[in-house]
Amino acid sequence: MTAVATPVSPMLVRLAAERATGALLRDHGTLYLVDGRVVHAESPAAPGVDVLLTTGGRLPREGWDEAVDRAGAHRAVGRFLVDSGRLHDGELEICHLGAVFDAAFFALSPTSGPTRFRYGVGHWFGTVRPVSAEAVERETVRRRELLDAVWPYATVDSAPVVPRPAAPGQTVGARQRALLAAADGERTPADLARLLGRPAFHTLLDVRRLAAAGLVETPPEPDPQPDPGPVPPPQPLLAAPQVADPDIALLRRLRDALEAHL
Repeated sequence: MTAVATPVSPMLVRLAAERATGALLRDHGTLYLVDGRVVHAESPAAPGVDVLLTTGGRLPREGWDEAVDRAGAHRAVGRFLVDSGRLHDGELEICHLGAVFDAAFFALSPTSGPTRFRYGVGHWFGTVRPVSAEAVERETVRRRELLDAVWPYATVDSAPVVPRPAAPGQTVGARQRALLAAADGERTPADLARLLGRPAFHTLLDVRRLAAAGLVETPPEPDPQPDPGPVPPPQPLLAAPQVADPDIALLRRLRDALEAHL
């Protein structure tokens, strides 16, 4: 597989080439690597595997808590869920892979903050199916392009979702109806993803499609900062006034006159 022309994260590409193991920390999330391959990802913007499994109804919350309590210290929560019969290998792999790509999309979003790597750090969930850094980068780029192709206004991604009345005869699918029903004008797409137990990217995609259809408000773009204009050139320093040399003889006569009156 060929690499992305312009890497989303040059550090991730370098760590993959080094076959590094540890945690890549960025402003919007963390990627965990083993031998240069991504084995887990998490982001505050994306629901974790626990939310996807429990809110979606596939796993009771107590089953998840038991797995974390008994296998978290061994970094084998995923393996425990399968060995205990709570999940099948295939469904764990699909769910975890979806969560990795979901969190990685946000973790690799453009940032101005520092990117750090902590060697040797692992995640308590454990390894399910490692993914190459190239595949993660390629999927991240594909998702960015897909969002912009659907509705190129990123303001809807973080703003509260405000439904609009449907036009006569306009219909939506069941998944989007559930999203609109949960949108109360205050919940953001990230809030709705957690509430509904859905991947955050797929929720963003639905919100953009609804916005393109006129069923969700699109907030205006923020006003650009005014251009301060060119910096004026520095003013030249004023030359010191030319002062003639003092008349030494006159100064001496003034001194002598003052001393005569003392």
